[in-house]
Amino acid sequence: MARRPEANLRTAGPGSTCGTRQEEQDAYAISAEFYDILHGERDGVRVRQLYGRDVGNARLGVLDVGAGTGRVTLMSLVESRVPVHAVEPARSMRSPLMTRLASLPADLRRRVTVHPHALDEAGLHEVADVAICHNTIACLDPASRRALWPAVAEALVPGGVLLIQLPPARLPHRETTHDLPTRRIGQHEYGGRMVASADVNRIRTRFDYWVRGDNGVLREHNETFWMWPTARTKVIGELEESRFARLPERADPAVLAVRLTRR
Repeated sequence: MARRPEANLRTAGPGSTCGTRQEEQDAYAISAEFYDILHGERDGVRVRQLYGRDVGNARLGVLDVGAGTGRVTLMSLVESRVPVHAVEPARSMRSPLMTRLASLPADLRRRVTVHPHALDEAGLHEVADVAICHNTIACLDPASRRALWPAVAEALVPGGVLLIQLPPARLPHRETTHDLPTRRIGQHEYGGRMVASADVNRIRTRFDYWVRGDNGVLREHNETFWMWPTARTKVIGELEESRFARLPERADPAVLAVRLTRR
């Protein structure tokens, strides 16, 4: 769903999910190379903790909205026995997703369908009883976020559960920097950092990536994404307009659980 990056490439010396409607924008053109190596291991553990039990209880299907490189999708295939629908409009993220799915056993591949469109363009009707929006809602502008809820309601059966990783509730008071883990592949070391700051009513999130060899930095890249902070109560109010009702609070307050009450 709609997060548009600003990318820059600098070559030194002699590389989660939102997406865009127009693939020519190539969202994640930089980050796709680095996402799994720098974010994937931690994110894989997190999605199992946050959603594994719900996915295991699915009886009809699982809907992964903003599938990215496939951490939720893969977990859903392993933890359930139902069809999985992975919605990922961004080609640069869908490519590693497809590569990951291609390496799976045939019985798992038969249960997953990848939809290369935004959810409201995918034409999904009552295909799932569990839907997950992980690392997606924060990067939707308010109009796109509000348009998502009816599309999710259309894809779920009445009584279906929607799990949402909530956006930040407010703008950051100051610029913050988070170092990403450093990983080695062969002779090269990969690393980076995330820098977040307030910009009017949005959060500017810049990812700086680097690749180092024995003689120093080989490549440096950066890519900027925008996030829209939204209070939990506002998200709940929007969901209620699409016939979702709150479920009991989750162990992790960053996740909101709601149930579709009726068609």
